[in-house]
Amino acid sequence: MGYIVRTAALFLVLMLIFMGIGYVLWYFLFDPDDTNSLLLIMGAFIALTAMINLFSYFFSKKIVLKAHKVKIITRADNPRLYGIVEGIATSARLPMPQVGITHNPTPNAFATGRNPKNAAVVATSGLLELLDDKELRGVMAHEMAHVKNRDILVMSVAATVAGAISIMARFALFSTFRSRDNGAIIVMLLAYLTIPLAALLIQLGISRGREYKADEAGAKIINDPLALASALDKLENGNRREPMLRENPSSAHMWIANPFGGKKGMTSMFSTHPPMEERIRRLNKMAGRIQ
Repeated sequence: MGYIVRTAALFLVLMLIFMGIGYVLWYFLFDPDDTNSLLLIMGAFIALTAMINLFSYFFSKKIVLKAHKVKIITRADNPRLYGIVEGIATSARLPMPQVGITHNPTPNAFATGRNPKNAAVVATSGLLELLDDKELRGVMAHEMAHVKNRDILVMSVAATVAGAISIMARFALFSTFRSRDNGAIIVMLLAYLTIPLAALLIQLGISRGREYKADEAGAKIINDPLALASALDKLENGNRREPMLRENPSSAHMWIANPFGGKKGMTSMFSTHPPMEERIRRLNKMAGRIQ
């Protein structure tokens, strides 16, 4: 329940930022007493955001699978992976998703699709070579937890709203030039530099929270937190040795492990994933190893 409350709170902050920038646009571009203009601006940006979200909702799966050259498999193609996913789907009471493999030496996995009935879970060839059956089961359970929790939709909305805030901040900055108010221009310039960053940090915070939740839910599905903990340890080392140098940073959040290798210290706040050490610690605690 705590994950849901934190995610809702972060979305609320995003929407407040969104509305605040809309107010600035209205104030400097229109008559401040004309509330109809405010409604027009907010309605236009909300409609634009909704259109982008709808496009992402219906077509993101196809785009992602094609971009990563994923081959959708049957049981005959890879009985090991297909059978593991099928067993997890049964345990989680979820429809059987499409199962895919992308030929990439970096060990990783992701889930995509707008809902459980239209989902796909994908493993890299590097993942299949690195993990044993129990660890692979842990990773696929994590991805199926994302499907069950509809995290793909949650993150798509968060990314779209954060992107819309960046666009609106740019328009708001330009709108202040019309006022010829040097103070307002300076304030808006500072806002232009900081607000999109704040929106990005909130988006990344939502992403990290969903990873913790998927770890917990996936471990519960298979009743084996240690299998996932062991897999994450191997994935952390594997992605540091051979990161996905050609991966688009905007899609980093969809992988179970940071495809560019882990980040530590101050840079961790800009990571789409929580620290791997903390994820493993929490899983160990679930298994009763840590009091």
